[in-house]
Amino acid sequence: MSDPQPDTDPQATGGRLVDVVLDEDSIARSTPEVEHDRAVAIYDLIEENSFQPVGHPVAKFVLNLAVVEKKLVLRIKAEDETDVVTHVLSLSPLRKIVKDYDLICESYYEAIRHATPSQIEAIDMGRRGVHNEGSAILMERLEGKINVDMQTARRLFTLVYALHWKG
Repeated sequence: MSDPQPDTDPQATGGRLVDVVLDEDSIARSTPEVEHDRAVAIYDLIEENSFQPVGHPVAKFVLNLAVVEKKLVLRIKAEDETDVVTHVLSLSPLRKIVKDYDLICESYYEAIRHATPSQIEAIDMGRRGVHNEGSAILMERLEGKINVDMQTARRLFTLVYALHWKG
């Protein structure tokens, strides 16, 4: 008889997001590709995530994201709209990686129109690497505040990227 396998479903180990709201004043309208990436990131984030504010009971949460005075504001509410906690993070540690990610995304979207499949694949591999690096930095910034897994951090990084430049 084998040992029972640990539950690897991130939603079973803590809280989760049931909605994500981006502050309209923080969003710079962008290219259709970036708008699409933003919509997909929100959809994927809500479908599967692990999101648990430290020191709060396990629950379903709504996350309001904004950029105010060059700071990332994460306002977390319970599903019933009760305020849970607000975290304000400096964007300085993410500034360079967001700039790098923006440049590589521009190259990627241009490559989709004109490059060979192998060139597109090479740029996409680089894009994913920079995205992972940004996600890891975001996880470090959230440490002690909000517990997230890497997939959740990746989707959150996409949204931070979407908000970053206007703020």
